[in-house]
Amino acid sequence: MLDLLALGRRIQALRHDRGLTLQQLADTADVSVSMLSSVERGQKAPTITVLARIAEGLRVPLPELVAQSADSRAIVRRAADQDTVHEPGGWHRTVLSPVVPGVNFEWIRTTLPPGCDAGAFPAYAPGSHEYIAVESGTLRLTLGDEALVLDAGDSAYFAADVTHGYANPGPEPCTYHVAALIMRPRSPQQRNRQSP
Repeated sequence: MLDLLALGRRIQALRHDRGLTLQQLADTADVSVSMLSSVERGQKAPTITVLARIAEGLRVPLPELVAQSADSRAIVRRAADQDTVHEPGGWHRTVLSPVVPGVNFEWIRTTLPPGCDAGAFPAYAPGSHEYIAVESGTLRLTLGDEALVLDAGDSAYFAADVTHGYANPGPEPCTYHVAALIMRPRSPQQRNRQSP
């Protein structure tokens, strides 16, 4: 039997992971906001058609959306299901980590072309952490007013409650990994500081 509360939490976590509002997912999935809200709260059992639309709107396979996490200690994200986002400026990032409801951890692999500046990212809530490991090329990591240059094989850690930026000053593509534990803000004022 489908655990409606667990399903609702999973849908909500996936929606938040993708930076979507209820309205945006409802529009993408062609489902009413009230239905989506009820499903996320575990108050309504969706039909298979509604579930398929929600899965499509979240860009996850339907079996992965309804998988019972209690059946296994492991959550697997297959290579074919990893989301690669192509950003303006020619850089791209791939989210490697599985989505785990209630866990705000991401593992991302990013490639910046030569001379590319990915821009500045706003500070996250206090208690957020990022680890960086450079796979190839050269990465300029900016933390507030401080700039660090990292080469292939170098790694770094920083408290992510500071404005931070990534750029490739070198002549070759730079590929690096980010492991991030992002705390969610608790007040509306903190929420406005967080990037989408």
